[in-house]
Amino acid sequence: MEFDKETLKKMFPNLAKELESSEHKTSINSVRTDIQAGEKAASKRFVHYMPDVIDFIRRCDTEEQAEEIIAYMEKRGEIKKQHAEKLKKQLKEKGVRSFGPKKEENYYLKYGEP
Repeated sequence: MEFDKETLKKMFPNLAKELESSEHKTSINSVRTDIQAGEKAASKRFVHYMPDVIDFIRRCDTEEQAEEIIAYMEKRGEIKKQHAEKLKKQLKEKGVRSFGPKKEENYYLKYGEP
């Protein structure tokens, strides 16, 4: 199916705006026609990795945010009450950075193995 620019803008104004903007563009600097070679090149470090409560706390800026994370994960049954209490105690006594340095945006993309 083909569209000229004006038809595309009328039918899909938001998509057209996205395509024309330079925001959120990803450059493609190589193309692999061999699927196995492409899969080997993909990041494997965080494949099947499930973040835990500490990973989420390390994204927090404040103790209040960390307290919310702990309460939420305890409520969902993802951490036990005893573990939640231990985390809260550490948070109160040593602060949010005692769990490790802040994980910045796109952490898993930046630190995944090539």
